[in-house]
Formats: sequence, C-alpha cells, structure tokens
Amino acid sequence: MRSFDDIDLILTLRETLVQLGYTKPTEIQAKTLPMLIDGKSVAGVAQTGSGKTLAYALPILNLVKSLELAKDPVTEEGTPRAVVVVPSRDLGEQVAKVFKQLTHTTRVRVRTLLGGIASEVGKRNVAGPFEVLVATPGRITQFLDRRLLSLSDVRFLVFDEADQMLDDGFLKTAKRISHECPEDRQLALFSATVPPTVQELINQLFGEAKVVRAAHTDRLVATLVTDNRQVVNGKRLPLLEKLVKEKLEGGTIIFANTRDQVDAVMEEMTKLGQTCLAYRGEMEKVERRKNLKAFRDGQVDYLVATDLAARGLDVAHVGRVINYHLPRELDNYRHRVGRTARAGRSGVVVNFVTERDAPLMKKIENLDSDDE
Repeated sequence: MRSFDDIDLILTLRETLVQLGYTKPTEIQAKTLPMLIDGKSVAGVAQTGSGKTLAYALPILNLVKSLELAKDPVTEEGTPRAVVVVPSRDLGEQVAKVFKQLTHTTRVRVRTLLGGIASEVGKRNVAGPFEVLVATPGRITQFLDRRLLSLSDVRFLVFDEADQMLDDGFLKTAKRISHECPEDRQLALFSATVPPTVQELINQLFGEAKVVRAAHTDRLVATLVTDNRQVVNGKRLPLLEKLVKEKLEGGTIIFANTRDQVDAVMEEMTKLGQTCLAYRGEMEKVERRKNLKAFRDGQVDYLVATDLAARGLDVAHVGRVINYHLPRELDNYRHRVGRTARAGRSGVVVNFVTERDAPLMKKIENLDSDDE
C-alpha cells in the first residue's frame, strides 16, 4: 500500500483524508490497513507516534458507515458497533479527537466512557444510539455490570496501547470484554512493545490474528538524537543549567522517577528562573490536566514529570526529553523518549548518566538506531 487510494474506503472518508492533509500512509498504516479494511484481525507492533490511531480508526469508520448506508443503522441504546479500549483518560480523549476529526463529513457518533470522569457523565455519554465507543477497561466493566452498556452488536474491538494496561487484572478484564462481544467480531491490538502480558493476550484472544511489526521496532527512531551527559559527584544542576540556556524548537519534558524527585527538579528550575509545571501522580487530576494543557498549548516550555507522562501522551511540539533521573527499566526508557521525534519529526533525548546506570546504558546502546 503506497497511498490511501489503494484501499477501499467510502468517498467521504477519502475526501476527509485529503482535507486533513493525509497523503502517504506511515509504515504501520501501510502494513495493517489493507488487512483491517478486508475484515481480518490484526495485532500491530510499532513505535509511538507512528500513526496507529488512524490505522484502526479508518477501518472502524468505513465499516460502521457502510453498514448504515446498507440500511443497517444502529438503533439500540448503549449498543455500539465498535469499541476502542484505551489505558487512560488522556489517551482516550486523544483517540476520540482523531475520530471526530474524521467524522465531520462521514457522520458517525463517537462517545467516550473514561475513568476519572464522573459516572453520571459516562451514563449520559452512552445514552441513546451511537456507533463508536472509546473507553477505559474499568469503566466498561462497571457499565456492563450495571447493564448500562451492551457489547452484543460489536463488530470491531480494538485494544490500543496494550502494553500500558499491565496491571494484574488486565488480562481477565480484556477477556471479559472480548467475550461480551459476538464471536465473529473483528479484533485489533496495537502496542509499542510486547511484554509477556500482551503476548498472552494475543495468544488467548488473537489466535487467528496476523501479528504485524513495523521495521526496527526494537530500535529507537532514526530522527532521535541521543546526548549522554555524565553526572559528576552527584551534581545534576550544572548539567540542567547548561541545557536551559540552549535555544530549542518545541517544549521539553524533564523526567524523574519519583514524586519527590519531580518536586526537587521543580525547585531547581525555579532557581534557574525557568517557568515549569509538574505532571505526576498524587496530584489532583484537574490540576494535572490543566498543566498538560498549558504545556500542550505552548504556554510553558517545560513539563517535569514521572513516567505517568511517558505513556500515551501525544504533544506535537516536544523537541527534547531530559532524563534527569534515568528509569530502571528499558521499556520505560523507550516510552519516555517516544514523547519526542514523533511521526517523522526530529527530537533530542538528553540522559544524565551515573555509574549506577551502566546496565541500562548498555541496553540503550543496543537500541541506538542506525541506517541499514
């Protein structure tokens, strides 16, 4: 597939893609779209920022609109034709936004059912007939238990960013959601990595699915520049001071491992005369979302965060990631650096390195991208 014209999309979707400036599919789109449009189940593995949302949004909209045009519309309340399961409210809102961009002409009703939003709001969201539901796992099971939602007419089920849903109950929840759908529903799973839990989900639910990997999913993207800076005598502040003096296009996310470390970095940035905002656990969700919006809108240049911000957040203008404290696990590192150099754009990751980081640095060296 070299062009979106190579797949069988309804006319209004083709026109919308042109209006939105989508001309050439990304690698994961080119590899998965033909199969998904053809009704096959697919598990796709690709780096963050590779266009995975569009890879399943187009087939979903194409399917549900085609059914409507064939005089088979949705008429039952709270009974969607397609469900997208996402790990977090933030990602759910991003996914819903992509769907809504695609449905200005192709009129399809997209609703959300997300954790962190009052249950009464969720109840209103799923009232009446609609075609597409974007939801977090806990909210889906809660509404299934309360009989406020039915998956009996689902034709297309997606698990997005599956490697972010790794708590102990996820596999059980995913199986329940899948089993609430008709047996012949189409399945899709997208993930940046395939840890054991995700592999088990693929094995159990996607036995007939084709597993598609974008090239070099085990490498860092070629547009990412890595800058390792040695921490001397435990002093990180001089390194940070040099970095904030450098002119840079786009915002910077500074990662630390704990809440206390985030707060300490915030204090140091204040000493350096820099305005920054925090994004971490144990903050009020309203404050966290407000801070993220301010950063996303370019009101501040620095966001200081824990790994809570490393997964799933898509901020278009992040030009640099600073690992003030490197994570312990390679997967967390990959997700952090995935906040920059997205969708073909360039980006920089600066790592503050201590002797204790030697094992991780060895693994990172093996990830470094090169031209082959």
